[in-house]
Amino acid sequence: MKYIILTLSVFALFSCNNQNMTAWKNPNPTIPVKYPETKKVESTEDFHGTKITENYRWLENDTAEDTKEWVSKENIVTYNYLDQIPFRKQFHQVVETNFNFEKYSQPSKEGDYYFFSKNDGLQNQSVVYIQNGLTGTPEVFINPNELSKEGTTALAGMSFSKDHKYCAYNLAKAGSDWNEIHVMEVATKKELTDEKIDWVKFSGASWYQDGFYYSCYDKPDAHALSSQNNGHKIYYHKLATKQSSDKLIYSDPANPKRYHGVSLSEDERFLFLYISDGASDGNRVMFKDLSKGDKEWRLLWEDMKYEFGIIDNDGENILVNTNYKADNRRVVSIDANKPEEANWKVIIPEEKELLEGASTGGGKLFATYLKDAYTKIYSLNIDGTNKSEIVLPGIGTAGGLGGRKEDQTLFYSYTSFTYAPTIFKYDVATGKSEVFKQPKTNFKPEDYEVKQVRYKSTDGTEVPMFIIYKKGLKLDGNNPCYQYGYGGFNINITPGFSVSRLLFINQGGVVAVPNIRGGGEYGKLWHENGTKEKKQNVFNDFISASEYLIKEKYTSNKRLAIEGRSNGGLLVGACMTQRPDLYACCIPGVGVLDMLRFHRFTIGWGWCGDYGCADSAEDFKYLVKYSPVHNVKDIAYPPTMVVTGDHDDRVVPAHSFKFGATLQQHQQGTNPILVRIDVNAGHGAGKPTGKVIDETTDVWSFIMYNLGMQPQF
Repeated sequence: MKYIILTLSVFALFSCNNQNMTAWKNPNPTIPVKYPETKKVESTEDFHGTKITENYRWLENDTAEDTKEWVSKENIVTYNYLDQIPFRKQFHQVVETNFNFEKYSQPSKEGDYYFFSKNDGLQNQSVVYIQNGLTGTPEVFINPNELSKEGTTALAGMSFSKDHKYCAYNLAKAGSDWNEIHVMEVATKKELTDEKIDWVKFSGASWYQDGFYYSCYDKPDAHALSSQNNGHKIYYHKLATKQSSDKLIYSDPANPKRYHGVSLSEDERFLFLYISDGASDGNRVMFKDLSKGDKEWRLLWEDMKYEFGIIDNDGENILVNTNYKADNRRVVSIDANKPEEANWKVIIPEEKELLEGASTGGGKLFATYLKDAYTKIYSLNIDGTNKSEIVLPGIGTAGGLGGRKEDQTLFYSYTSFTYAPTIFKYDVATGKSEVFKQPKTNFKPEDYEVKQVRYKSTDGTEVPMFIIYKKGLKLDGNNPCYQYGYGGFNINITPGFSVSRLLFINQGGVVAVPNIRGGGEYGKLWHENGTKEKKQNVFNDFISASEYLIKEKYTSNKRLAIEGRSNGGLLVGACMTQRPDLYACCIPGVGVLDMLRFHRFTIGWGWCGDYGCADSAEDFKYLVKYSPVHNVKDIAYPPTMVVTGDHDDRVVPAHSFKFGATLQQHQQGTNPILVRIDVNAGHGAGKPTGKVIDETTDVWSFIMYNLGMQPQF
């Protein structure tokens, strides 16, 4: 989800780069496109005295036959176009070949056994293995590939009972956010009967005694993939009973648009209740001291303007990671018997870098920081003393360091733009790391140039950006360039390994990833300056990044592609409707594109904290200015492929349907406007490898063709 506004001088920008911009012409012939007839059904709604008329609101009905027919016709047009790209089939083989390497997760210790997931390379879903110690022989524990013919059933989470006898695991089907929780006996690998829990969202199983806590919604109506979700509840499930007899632990009928979740401390002394409403990025925390037999919830923190994440407890002292009075976060210790702020003890004070996360393991405290959007990790004593850095291989992203108090061997992952995800083993006693599992790929980090630059946005704010390209590339202003962004929900965009991006770079391309406002890379204020009435800052940051790339001769407007997904899909939709002259290709993926009605579907109301809501007269004034669906005009837009999945119940596909249909209606000239709708696919999580490779092939073939590339594989 993302956005923009323009105040820079367009004349100044393009006059100084006119030579580069007229010197190049796409050598690839135009592929003709004939769009299907999309019926217009006029629908008018009054927003605070302003009447908004739409033609394609009927596409919001995901189960209607005419919607299904439209989807089918759009896919025919899209694949007819893609089939005519001469290198697409060969590129599919190249993607598949380079994607075929082993991928591991971090091991997790449960009793005498370690559990980890592994994908041999091209398996649709990773397989979970069980292994006795670190030297035992791995055995298959759960193989999701056997659960559906197309590989569309994904494992969405696992948790183990304290005695390690049982495993509760979440399954997600066809990319939906809806989960089922199943229970397996670890020793026999047999699923227990009558244990399936339905209609779970945003929840795992938190084990306690002979059962577990979980969060779910009531059974939805026939529109399970689009209807608004209200009334998130917490239940306790006792083993050997049916879901219908589960005990309601917490609900809040007066505030149906809130999320609720629980967790237990490692020693099972404290039960924590988290409450958030989507209207802010904070949460309320309540707790019960089970060692004292608490029956009622006690308040740890009330104000939902700030984030409070429980790390662990040291006896009656609760360690909390919070941005309260610390935009870059800090760790404090709160006495459960005296939780008032005056009694807090600061364990890790706020630093100039963002404290992205904190965890415990082996009796140590680990602090993960972001320094200019890349990771640094430190080990400390539980009281915050004896701070020492864990040296990482380079400028990249690391995480996952943690475990139980008795664990002396821990694991963490590390990756970068040129370094495939690698698992490291960490010895708590010595503080030393060594490679545990490292995949073999066809890419050599030393072949690439990775730099981080800074540029100024419209209002003078300095924004960092990663730029990656092949060493020796001539920066003459004519290189094909791919720019990716997100800019929302306090989410950090950090270095990550991508086969498709490296393949693009190997063909002479440049990849640029700006860390625009709306994310959390520089703390709470950086995020807030890209939200609600300030959302235009996000678009300005992204557009300014594009202008920088052109000015510094990395590329030109005729060779610059942009992509973003989810909130990033909004970013692309807003940027291309505000500055269609700046881009040669646009990929809005699973995007939030109707900013006036997003809150009326599934959990869209939870995004109002970042966006605001059109139900408010004040919010409507700025939302309507950049809502992509409502800002399409009769002009020539760049070649665009709108990407979505028919089972996306996070950002319902109606956003993409309406945006695609509106673009096709108003498009001037011959640039293609395609809508690619993946069947039995959702927002992205759990997507089978086969579908990932297919989508990667189609998106990058479309980009490279429209950037005038004629790749040689």
